[in-house]
Amino acid sequence: MQESPYSTDKNSGTKVRGEKLSFFVINPELYRRVILPILIFFARICDVSMETIRVIYITRGINYRAPIIAFFEIVIWLLAIEVVMNDLSNIANFLAFAFGFAMGTYIGLVIEEKLSIGMVILRIVTTEDSTEEIISYMRSENFGVTTIDATGSRGNVRMILSLVNRVDVPRITAHLQSANPHAFYSVEDVRYVNEGIFRPKKPNAITGLFHSFIRPRKKK
Repeated sequence: MQESPYSTDKNSGTKVRGEKLSFFVINPELYRRVILPILIFFARICDVSMETIRVIYITRGINYRAPIIAFFEIVIWLLAIEVVMNDLSNIANFLAFAFGFAMGTYIGLVIEEKLSIGMVILRIVTTEDSTEEIISYMRSENFGVTTIDATGSRGNVRMILSLVNRVDVPRITAHLQSANPHAFYSVEDVRYVNEGIFRPKKPNAITGLFHSFIRPRKKK
């Protein structure tokens, strides 16, 4: 006679599955030593990368996004710190907490670079020979340009100032390398901008929808 995989509960009289259930039960020690530290590690990556982006938003003057990010950031941090504090003898939790902080900082910077948030001042110092070609290129790309006559250590130069979207910087610098490889240029962050000629930045579908909900409306 074939043995049934079910056993009868003496208290309730109901049949429960015995042998098969034991396969799905997680070893408590494995959960404590491996699974929980992994969860803490990824939780720290999330909250620290969000913190990095939040600080960048604040420094760039994009204040309406920072509180939204701060809410989810602190919720994740509280969940992670609660697990660590409940088991202070588990060194794996401490290591996961610390490594997650380090990795989250790096990932936050990578995300910020990919997002190319905000605008920057591009300052180009070049000789008279290539100035007109650079100015012509900048204006053809709808960038506002201001030129100043100056004197450098090697003679007369022209300084070109332009306020551009951060995402456009790689394309402009690539053109500078081909037009005048010896041109000096620097890039500086900008917190607030008012008036001027700016090349429009094309938002994607997700960010466009996001901005439509959270961008503060102007009072009529």
